[in-house]
Amino acid sequence: MDSNPLKVGIIGLGTVGLGVIDFLKKNKSTITQKAGREIKISGISAKTKNKKRELDVSKFKWFSDPLALSNDEDTDVVVELIGGEDEPAKSLIENSLLNRKHVVTANKALIAHHGHYLALLAEEQQVSLNFEAAVAGGIPIVKTLKESLCGNQISRIYGVINGTCNYILTQMENDEQEYSKIFKEAQDLGFVEKDPSLDVGGIDSAHKISILASLAFGSRINFDNVSTTGIESIDLIDINNANAMGYRIKLLGLASKSESGVSQEVEPCLVPKESLFGKLEGGTNIVMVEGNFVGHTHYIGPGAGAGPTASSVVSDLIDIARGNIMPPFGQKTNQLNVSLHAVEDLFSSFYLRFLLTDKPGTLAKLAGILGKHDISINRMRQLYHKDENAPVLIVTHPTKKALLISAMEEISKLEICKNRPVHIKIVDL
Repeated sequence: MDSNPLKVGIIGLGTVGLGVIDFLKKNKSTITQKAGREIKISGISAKTKNKKRELDVSKFKWFSDPLALSNDEDTDVVVELIGGEDEPAKSLIENSLLNRKHVVTANKALIAHHGHYLALLAEEQQVSLNFEAAVAGGIPIVKTLKESLCGNQISRIYGVINGTCNYILTQMENDEQEYSKIFKEAQDLGFVEKDPSLDVGGIDSAHKISILASLAFGSRINFDNVSTTGIESIDLIDINNANAMGYRIKLLGLASKSESGVSQEVEPCLVPKESLFGKLEGGTNIVMVEGNFVGHTHYIGPGAGAGPTASSVVSDLIDIARGNIMPPFGQKTNQLNVSLHAVEDLFSSFYLRFLLTDKPGTLAKLAGILGKHDISINRMRQLYHKDENAPVLIVTHPTKKALLISAMEEISKLEICKNRPVHIKIVDL
């Protein structure tokens, strides 16, 4: 065990960066005891030196150029907390690894896009590339997959892994307000990324599920093959009708492995209100893992925030301080499988919503197209309306998603269809 301090350079002084500094200060004795050595900040870097911050950082060595911090001989570990899938984060991490410095990052976009290359580089340089904080905030799901469940054959992993979307859907239901109003409130509270599509478009969840799939299945990370649908088309009417049916709407990230390959998708789903997923409120995350010996396990906790995310960053630092250097994805990176992209098309029921011209023959035409695609109607309801356009809701019997998509495309082109139909998978978790 090395008795010298582990010297850490922190790049990025936003919510998480300041949270890490605060965590290292307040829990210093606990961290030193658990790590077996002191963890000390060797330097910091951010866009603006004299910006007013919640913590006084003036006592730390300042690097105006973050690349200089990644070159600093007095730094053992670079903590990258600036985010973004490309520059400057990619060059900072790449340069740090080439300088044989360990790297800890919370950057899920970068890992999703460049994780394989950076993992190969870390192994070549015999240093750590740790990213516990990149997925699900304070939930230790990365380490669980790399260590605790590593001997299981994992067939499926799924979860609610974006707190912003869960907050918006929860508030729409609680406040009985439309998506646009709650989305604006979430923006004003600072819950939404500068590029909103990262959250509400499902991209953030897609980054995370691609990382989890690689860890769970021993496959190369493959973000490009995540089928992604966000929550922008969800209306209050959908939430109210889901509630009346005994369901709530959640944005799920789902990944599964079968003989045909790996399937990855992000989409809004109806889940039973009384399930763990249905009871999830606000920004809380949940991840479920199915292993052949462990069975079903679930992990619930805060998915974001200074404290929870800093907790995961510091956990990675303690591992490095202890000398625990593991392959970033749990096994030798060059041994990760290049999995076939599979579309999991199990039979599922679906909730459908249409806005149709209210005239004789409309419903018959709709039912005819669904029937032509072997889609059977379980129940149908036409809502009260004052004009010539009628909202129509349908729940199908279990069917294949590919058949449903074909039917919905055909229906959307009809003159009787007044806006793009909405379809939401019903998942009985």
